[in-house]
Amino acid sequence: MVQMFEVFRLLAALLAGSLIGFAFGTVQERALRRNQQRQASGELKNEWGVMSGSMKRVVWLMLALILVQVVCPLLFRDGTQWWVSGGVVVGYGMILFRRLRFKKSGSL
Repeated sequence: MVQMFEVFRLLAALLAGSLIGFAFGTVQERALRRNQQRQASGELKNEWGVMSGSMKRVVWLMLALILVQVVCPLLFRDGTQWWVSGGVVVGYGMILFRRLRFKKSGSL
């Protein structure tokens, strides 16, 4: 029973991290497309204008991680936090992999 709870906790940590990473990657990709459109239309005069939005998105990522840590403290004890971090990498990596696949196929 204890081992089953441990497996469930690790899978929940991985899922929570994956959701956060996927959401962050989706927001980043949407911002990239918006900035590419702004650049193509001539609205983006200065590359530094992109930076302020990027920092806001990173702050939202950190707040999401803090919220998960406060709401689900079991996901952040006894080394489980590494599963959350791995989930973030997996979720964000899915977005990057999808973008790479589209780029290679010429869809972008």
